[in-house]
Parts: sequence; C-alpha cells; structure tokens
Amino acid sequence: MIQSPTLFSDIVVDAPSTEGIKYAGSKLKLLPHILELSKKVDAHTILDGFSGTTRVSQALAKTGYRVIANDVSVWSEVFGTCYLKNTKQRQEYEELIRHLNAVPPVDGWFTEHYGGLPNEGSAVQADGLKKPWQVHNTRKLDAIRTEIDRLCLSPLDKAVALTSLILALDSVDSTLGHYVAYLQNWSPRSYKELTLRVPQVFVTEQSHEVFRGDIFDLAGSRPVDLAYFDPPYGSNNEKMPPSRVRYASYYHLWTTICLNDVPSLFGKARRRADTSDTVAGSVFEEFRRSGSGHFLAVEAIDRLLRETQARWIILSYSSGGRATAGELGDVLSENGTILDAVKIDYKRNVMAEMKWTNEWLRDTDDPNREFLFLIEKT
Repeated sequence: MIQSPTLFSDIVVDAPSTEGIKYAGSKLKLLPHILELSKKVDAHTILDGFSGTTRVSQALAKTGYRVIANDVSVWSEVFGTCYLKNTKQRQEYEELIRHLNAVPPVDGWFTEHYGGLPNEGSAVQADGLKKPWQVHNTRKLDAIRTEIDRLCLSPLDKAVALTSLILALDSVDSTLGHYVAYLQNWSPRSYKELTLRVPQVFVTEQSHEVFRGDIFDLAGSRPVDLAYFDPPYGSNNEKMPPSRVRYASYYHLWTTICLNDVPSLFGKARRRADTSDTVAGSVFEEFRRSGSGHFLAVEAIDRLLRETQARWIILSYSSGGRATAGELGDVLSENGTILDAVKIDYKRNVMAEMKWTNEWLRDTDDPNREFLFLIEKT
C-alpha cells in the first residue's frame, strides 16, 4: 500500500562531519536527507547494510543512534573499526602516526606495480602502463605498510593506521576516483608528498558493531529498528560491461593495502585476480534478467526488503541503476507502505518537489537523480 500524507517535506537537518575517500557511491550529499528520514520514526538501532566508506554510519553514530555497519569489502570493515569501534581520543594516535611518517622509503611490491616516474608530466611508463601514484609516494607506501604489520598493533590501532594510510594515498593519486583506469598525465596532487594524519575519530556512548559479510545473512537474522540500504546498483546502460560498475574492481587497491597479501594481478590497471568479472560482483549489480523476465537486481531488492528484520527501511535508489522504475515501484508497494520519499537532483544540486508518490516513476530518465524511500514494512 502506498500513501502520501507527508511526502517531500523540507530537509532541515545538518549532518555532522564525516570522513572518507573519493567514492563512486558516496552518500555525502544525501546525509542530511537520510538523517531527516531517520528522525521521522522511533528508531534507536540502525543497520547500515552497505556501509562502503562508512560516511552514513559515522553520521548516524554521531547523531546518537546505535549503528550496525556491514559491507563485503575488507577496507570498509577497516574504516568501520576505525570510526565506530574507536575508544580513544585523537591525540592518543599521534605518536603512532608520527612514527609511520618517519619510516624511510623503500622500493617494494607496491612500487613495482603501481609506482610511476614523473616523465615530464606523463603517467605512461616504459612498460606502456599508466600508474596511480608517483614512485616517491609508493616507496613510502611500501615502507609504511610493512611497518604497520611489524608493529603487531591491536585491531583498533591497526584499523586507524590503515585508514590514515588510505586517506593519505587518496589525496595524492592520479585517478578519477577509482582504480580500473588511471590518468594519462599526472594529476597535480600526485606530486605532493604522502603524509599520514590521524583520522577524525570520535567516541560515542553507544556500542556499535561492524561486520563484513553477506547482507542477507545479517539482515535476516539481526533485528533492528531501522535499516538503511544503498545497494551497489548496476548501470542501466546496456553497453556498459559489468566490470565497469563492480565496486570490487573499482577499489581493488584498498583491498590489497588492507590485506597486504601480494595477490596475482591482471590487466592494464593491475587489478587483483579475485576482482575479475567471473569472480567478483554483487547480485545487486547484476545486469541480466531471470527466467521470470525480471532483473536479478530487482529480485534481490525484493528479497532484501522481505527478509530484513526491521520495522522501517530507508532504501536509496539511483535513477541510473539497473532497476526500472515500474519494477521497483511494484517491489516497494508489495513490501510495505511508503511513509516518505525524497528526490535529489545532482545536476542542479537541489531538492525537487513532487505532487504525489508515483510521480517518481515518470521522472527517472535523468541518471543524475537519487531517490530515498522511507518504508514501513507490512
């Protein structure tokens, strides 16, 4: 059942500050809207089912909710541990970060595969490949990553150190924000020196939890008041191969830096072998249809809404996603009541007004729009 008594109210919530990397699925601009929708229900514990860089989890935790963060990515688990499980003040990490910054650079595995010479501005190297970082920074990466393991840090301290390293690398890379292709010419920031800083950690009174696993296993077994879902929707561009939208491919380097496992590599971007098209990917990114004629991604959303042990769900949907508006509308109405909905137009960066709930069905041709639905499960 769909009703619309409170649709599209003005957003007035100011989101607390959060920290993260450049990310294709970043919800930084959505944070005020997510928090406003969360305030409309009596929720105390919230599941962030696809936590990514954990910006949403950070904002929810700082707002006072108890957060359960989950993602399949190892680097997301590291971020979640750093920010949600932190029990120390920022200054308590300063000695560790100073020590890591002082480690002498070395030539190692990361420099061999991902470090490039300046070459008068060109990122194309003698082997014909472009690189994501200049060698003066990969040498520091090699040294710091080895030192992090040598120190035998506690899980929390190691997560803080790795988060600091990833944030620093993100600020000196030569990419468009992902790691399946690199820039032809070095970006201005790639000439800067890699410098670690203490992440913007915080301490809350709540006991947050961080998981790395299949969302269906967690959502179906862990009761919460509210769940926020932002699945990694596949592109609705039929010409776009699935590898272009799979997050395991986009951020393979963060996985390798966290694991430090010297994986087998392939392709011009030197991706991890376990991020190949035949191995990696989420059902939510699946571009094929099932035998029933529905997109597998839409069927996955339907299953997720049905199995989630929560009274309320906030679902994020991009108009550039694989799901068609009609199919998604059916899934939403079959699983609950839409209490509120928000449309964000990224092109103009303004919130647009709509007169009734189903109007969003006719307004999804522009891939720059994002929708948030607050659902009460039936």
